Amino acid sequence: MELEFKCSDVGVWKEALSSYDSRIESLNKPELVSLDQFYRIKLPCLLHDRDPNPYLTTSELSQLMKWKLSRGKWRPRLLDFVSSLDDSVVKSASEKAFKSLPDISKAVKELTVLKGVGAATASAVLAAYAPDIAPFMSDEERQWRWLLGTQRITL
Repeated sequence: MELEFKCSDVGVWKEALSSYDSRIESLNKPELVSLDQFYRIKLPCLLHDRDPNPYLTTSELSQLMKWKLSRGKWRPRLLDFVSSLDDSVVKSASEKAFKSLPDISKAVKELTVLKGVGAATASAVLAAYAPDIAPFMSDEERQWRWLLGTQRITL
């Protein structure tokens, strides 16, 4: 199904969303299906189980980074940087970020102090916890915005 990004028909978008799982499987990327399940299902539950003080571990951040990189351009150095972070540093930065919500700009800044974590990864972390507040803004999404001639999103 071809989808026109400027389409305003909710039914068309729902139909596209219903084919999400099969589209992910069709990409034939070895770990993507399980990583996608981790990001969309398991990670949000883990984070909310830690309420009222949610945090992320280094292992979870590494899994999230693998997911993000598997969906787009593979940059192994980012995974190396994130995987080598001390758990206490990741926990502290992520706690501060989640506490900063709904101030997305502040929350992103709290996460981007972590080596290897840029705005796109930070938005993925925040979206896993609060998708109604913080959208995931992938590097690839920003490229589409440029191609479509829309404004670049800034914090």
